[in-house]
Amino acid sequence: MTDFSDLKALYVNCSLKKTPGDSHTQLLMNASAGIMEAQGVSVEHLYLLDHQVPPGVYPDMTEHGWDRDDWPALWEKVLAADILIIGTPLWLGEESSTCRVLIERLYAMSGKLNDKGQSVFYGKVGGTVVTGNEDGIKHVAMTTGFAMNHLGYSIPPQADCGWIGEAGPGPSYGDDVDGKRAGFDNEFTQRNTTIMTWNTMHLARMLKAAGGYPQKGNDRNAWDAGARFDFENPEYRS
Repeated sequence: MTDFSDLKALYVNCSLKKTPGDSHTQLLMNASAGIMEAQGVSVEHLYLLDHQVPPGVYPDMTEHGWDRDDWPALWEKVLAADILIIGTPLWLGEESSTCRVLIERLYAMSGKLNDKGQSVFYGKVGGTVVTGNEDGIKHVAMTTGFAMNHLGYSIPPQADCGWIGEAGPGPSYGDDVDGKRAGFDNEFTQRNTTIMTWNTMHLARMLKAAGGYPQKGNDRNAWDAGARFDFENPEYRS
């Protein structure tokens, strides 16, 4: 049996609601987190709107005109996590503005390197949870998944899940509909949430056991020192 007990997962909810208790996205994230917790993964939830995190692409926005920035403290949680799950609602087919702020602030840390000279995000795994009552799950998963991957996160197969119900206005995930919770019995959502959760755990387990990615070919410090790792720049002649 695979041991996941040394893994840490951080679930970041980018809902636009003032308090997390009203968040439909949180309900589906809880379902995923429950699977991880049952396997011994240490899980932490972060509700981004509980904190003052201004937009921007710098590690500390108080150095760029903002009076307060909680991101430097939150960054320590991101850095400690082997798995990052980004949860967001859908609005007009896109992720929330809060989710975009999170992506900007993750990008702000992209200059940091690990002890191998790689992106500090190397060896970490990402996934996406999306809820709403309109189309756009795959589009948002594409956007957030690419952003995480570009920064250095590894994205396993089928690392997204969500629930949108029927097309058009209607109940959101977890709403009471005739005495039943909307979406809770949806097999497609249950299956994708389960697969996403297990695949992020599996990949995080493999990467941690391997000590992350090999250093050859992606060591930025070595590149800056002149190493080119077999890249040949062809001569162009007129």
